[in-house]
Amino acid sequence: MKTTFTRRTALLGAAGFATMLAAMPALAQDKVTLRLSTPASDTDQRSIALEEVFAPAVADFADYEPHYNASLIAQGSELESIATGDLEMSITSAQELATFFPDWSIFAAGYVLQDADHQVAVFNDPLMDPFKQEVEDELGVKLLAPMYLGRRHVNLRQTRDEVDVQTPEDLSGINLRMPGTDAWQFLGRALGANPTPMAFTEVYTALHTGAVDGQDNPLPTVVDAKFYEVTNQIALTSHLVDWNFIAMSKEVFDGLTPEQQQTVQEAAVAAADSGRQAQLAKEEELRSFLEEQGLAIYEPDLDAFRSHVQEMYLDSEFAEAWPEGVLEQINALGN
Repeated sequence: MKTTFTRRTALLGAAGFATMLAAMPALAQDKVTLRLSTPASDTDQRSIALEEVFAPAVADFADYEPHYNASLIAQGSELESIATGDLEMSITSAQELATFFPDWSIFAAGYVLQDADHQVAVFNDPLMDPFKQEVEDELGVKLLAPMYLGRRHVNLRQTRDEVDVQTPEDLSGINLRMPGTDAWQFLGRALGANPTPMAFTEVYTALHTGAVDGQDNPLPTVVDAKFYEVTNQIALTSHLVDWNFIAMSKEVFDGLTPEQQQTVQEAAVAAADSGRQAQLAKEEELRSFLEEQGLAIYEPDLDAFRSHVQEMYLDSEFAEAWPEGVLEQINALGN
């Protein structure tokens, strides 16, 4: 029997094929694409944790596509790109969030966060709920988990016999290179030092010649920049315990099934935990290396520093946007 093909037959056939496709299990092309843009490199502990922990955990329904060294979105523009639907994920900071929401500056102030565990406790406490909610409501960004960056310490040319840093008074008259913004210069004064703005590229030479007495940075920077060659001690002031946040488009997150949302959330927490442990281990390893180079490394009176620095913040314009009582709640979650 001869079959006659008509336009109607073709349309019905196409419709039937489409129905069959709709009934089939979701194919690879149905996965959601999660592009992450970060200025960090692919060897950064945060990058490694997301690739090795987060990506495999969500692979059943999402393709994770990291873009490093700000190669996709310019540094500082990631949150706006998520807000406009041009990006799915980023790693953002409290400092960046504070440019949109002044109350977030509390999480970038000196001696507010005490250590890596304190960061996690603060992030998971109900006190953070209003802060997270305003980021979701105003930017459409969901903060999934906190990532530990490291602790900044005071690194000096003087030997410990010359300057033994125990309290802020011991830094009186010390010319301490700090980044040039008002917030960083304020922190330097709060520490008791004479903060000196200077480009990072000039710091090694300035330490070598004595143009400055010291600088503040995490231990990995002290090693990477070889500051240990021109300094003699590190006081583990931990004056800024820096953190980032795994950030995701709220619209994309809301488009996932409840099961997928739970997987994404758990994967982000697991990646953050992995990166945190790796960074803490690296800090310990570098401390041993620096001691082998002859640097004296010791912990000062942190309570004295914390009390003095917090008092100065509370008396400054920086604290004007801080919600009442939040600093006390944060302190209560610490040691």
